[in-house]
Amino acid sequence: MKSFDSSASKSPNGILWLLCAAAALIFFQAYMIAPLIPKLSAVFGVSEQRIGLIVPAYMIAYGVSILFYGWLSDSIGRTRIILVSLFAFVLLTALTAAVQSTTQLVLLRLLTGLGASGVVPMSLALVGDLYPHDQRGKPLGMLFASMEGGMALGSTTGVILEPFTGWRMLFLGTALLAALVLWLQYTYLDRSARPSGQPSTSILQAFSGFRSLLSTARGARTYGYVFWNGIFHSGIYTWLGVYFSQRYSLGEVGIGLAILGYGVPGLVLGSVIGRKADKWGRYRILVPGLGIAALATALMASGVSLILAAVAVTLISLGYDLTQPLFAGIVTELGGKKQGGQAMGLNVFALFTGFGLGSLLFGEAIRLGFNTALLIFAGIQILVTLAAIPLFKTESPKTVAHRDS
Repeated sequence: MKSFDSSASKSPNGILWLLCAAAALIFFQAYMIAPLIPKLSAVFGVSEQRIGLIVPAYMIAYGVSILFYGWLSDSIGRTRIILVSLFAFVLLTALTAAVQSTTQLVLLRLLTGLGASGVVPMSLALVGDLYPHDQRGKPLGMLFASMEGGMALGSTTGVILEPFTGWRMLFLGTALLAALVLWLQYTYLDRSARPSGQPSTSILQAFSGFRSLLSTARGARTYGYVFWNGIFHSGIYTWLGVYFSQRYSLGEVGIGLAILGYGVPGLVLGSVIGRKADKWGRYRILVPGLGIAALATALMASGVSLILAAVAVTLISLGYDLTQPLFAGIVTELGGKKQGGQAMGLNVFALFTGFGLGSLLFGEAIRLGFNTALLIFAGIQILVTLAAIPLFKTESPKTVAHRDS
């Protein structure tokens, strides 16, 4: 059977490694921002809530723009979107190093979200094109492990290096590394790749496609959980730097060490989680993942020691690793090859608009105190976990194989 994207004529594993490198840098840059909020607040002389707008500015723009990248990729091919979007990421990240005000920083973060949002989602969609559904767990796990590695390095390395390099050099260095990856992708990926036999669609047809993806019970519950996952995890992560600064009086290096475990579970266990999901079914991993994140969040609100708070951060990250890659696997099945780009685009729209909304909501909730904010999020997460038991019970290998046959 002919592949959807002619890049598949080359080694899928070779392509996968290049996609993983770009994904790691995208997430490194995205996750190095939040722990720097206390520092940037002092540099620009504004409140932490105001400088915190740089997170939703990036996340929401990222989520909204991917709707159109996904639709466009179904017409012109995944690789073209990946290359153009990675170029935008390189340029805008480099420009961020030169900003002189909070307004400029927020604007550049918004533009970077708009420009860079095609890389990771189209990489996930390309994996859906290159691998059959019963073999996607491992490559998806590798991609998510790369993202988690970027998260881990960005959230810790960035804030630890900042006192020695300055925050501007963090952006410039990331841009230079991304430029190298862009060059490698440009020389390796098939830039003429187009979807085979895929007619172009109008914007109205594209939104009709989104509606059809949400019209099934499986689609509605999956995208709904992706949206909440974004709200929950970004809400907590965005303000971890402020949490450890206020609760334990830590500086930049201390904050970096305290959140060292964030992203590590996915980096170490990403491919293992993917293989176990293929073998056991997603249900047996999703529900525990949701529950672990809820309990770890409640632990952070209980006034524990610094060591236990750091452990809780790692467990919250593990909860993300046990859920989001599996939701992405479901999404690749919802769209198939005909709507793969749209399906993944809608997935990232739900996730990143959730990211942006979560950082705003938690930022407002901490006005009531960190303990209250954490308990509110933990309580909702417990309810979400209980609801997932009947909702995702059909996500077993036998049921999925029967559905796709």
